[in-house]
Amino acid sequence: MSRPIIARSLMASSSRAIQPRLNLTVRSFASSSKIQMASTSSAYVGIRSNNNGLRNKAVVYDGAKQQRRTMFIQTETTPNEASLKFIPGVNVTQGGTHEFLDLRSALSSPLATRLLTIEGVTGVFFGPDFVTCSKDESLNWSILKPEIFAILMEHFSSGQSLFKEGSNDDSAQAEDTKILESDSEIVGMIKELLETRVRPAIQEDGGDIEYKGFEESNGIVKLKLKGSCRGCSSSSVTLKNGIERMLMHYVPEVQSVEQVLDEEELIALEEFSKLEARLEKQKQREGNPSKPE
Repeated sequence: MSRPIIARSLMASSSRAIQPRLNLTVRSFASSSKIQMASTSSAYVGIRSNNNGLRNKAVVYDGAKQQRRTMFIQTETTPNEASLKFIPGVNVTQGGTHEFLDLRSALSSPLATRLLTIEGVTGVFFGPDFVTCSKDESLNWSILKPEIFAILMEHFSSGQSLFKEGSNDDSAQAEDTKILESDSEIVGMIKELLETRVRPAIQEDGGDIEYKGFEESNGIVKLKLKGSCRGCSSSSVTLKNGIERMLMHYVPEVQSVEQVLDEEELIALEEFSKLEARLEKQKQREGNPSKPE
């Protein structure tokens, strides 16, 4: 006797002309405690703990019961403590990757622009199914994550485009490893190995590599590290023990792999070297106070 009643109830509810309001739930798996972040599609509401897990529930809006849609955003740590990987559970790009280190470079992407306006966020990286955010070392992730969650949740729930209309920045394949007719057989093999073997492993850690060229005269492959790999203390190990060893194994013509640095990175390294030199001199003076300068 209960089945006809349920059927009539479902038919009656489905016939009502109700404009649904979107309510999303976000959960972080990075910590041991379960966290729910509830938000509408237009504004962030707040955070509340929930030890019962996540499930679809009937909720009441304006006196009418509607089904709540849930969204899961997972966070993963990376080898770089200053970078965190956010996985929204949906495709982020069409297959390519994009990096934004300042607001000027992010003008074509509303999502990157919003993330970079968060105080303490220094870089944004889009992967095929993830977003990596990098932060200033002076701030903790516990402070930054709620606002990042809210922006990601609002963007992906609204169906907005990753880039502004008319922008051709989002491509299905990385252009740097695309094999061209003018490429030699050696370069083609290097690009194929980078695309099929190296890139998937690097993206698992929230970063990427960019092929910058091969010098046939000395066998040097030049690569640029992006995302969480940028500024990572283990990047040299990744280049030498990982990428270089594999390329040399499959392509005997490869003799070495070198990292290509941006102008900003070169300036930062130079300033760091100067700081180390000053600290070393200060240490020597403290150890020999009677020695004249």
